[in-house]
Amino acid sequence: MPIQHAVLALLRDGPSHGYELKNAFEQAVGPQWGALNIGHLYQVLERLSRDGFVNSSRVAQSIKPDRVVYEMTPAGASELDTWMAAPTPRTSGFRDDFFLKVMAAARTGSASIVGDVIATQRLHLLRELRNLEQLRRDPAHDVVVKLLLAAAARHVTADLSFLDDTETALLGDSGALAALRSPARTTSPPAHEQAA
Repeated sequence: MPIQHAVLALLRDGPSHGYELKNAFEQAVGPQWGALNIGHLYQVLERLSRDGFVNSSRVAQSIKPDRVVYEMTPAGASELDTWMAAPTPRTSGFRDDFFLKVMAAARTGSASIVGDVIATQRLHLLRELRNLEQLRRDPAHDVVVKLLLAAAARHVTADLSFLDDTETALLGDSGALAALRSPARTTSPPAHEQAA
């Protein structure tokens, strides 16, 4: 998950150290995003520093070791502006583990297996949607976090619609599922399988 631009956005508010950035990030995006690994954050900060997008300086502390404070450079501000002005394409295309599960279930030719896969996923998505709705009602979240939660809920709703499409396409027409059954092996098995 590339977060370098989010880190630059947080540094636009002024200099900050690693744990301040971690807390600011988690507060800004809310619980649905998940915790930010501090080790990963320091790797991102190191890369931003190498690229000339941030400068770092050591600040002495009386009891603890020196603290490293990061500040965005003009090149970093320009990079952030360029990123914000560009469209955001899908990072993983349309690759989806559940779709592969549907393909595998369909190739069995078994309506029962396909139905079980769909039912299991539907139950999971309905739970996820319920949890998202509870999080959206939490008054502690700011408007940006609520927007992220709303986007997540829309994705789950779209996934539920895909389940309906899958059910109709594979279970609504008995011929469709049979046509997808894994074809019988037409070639001889490898020699090591013949010997067994």
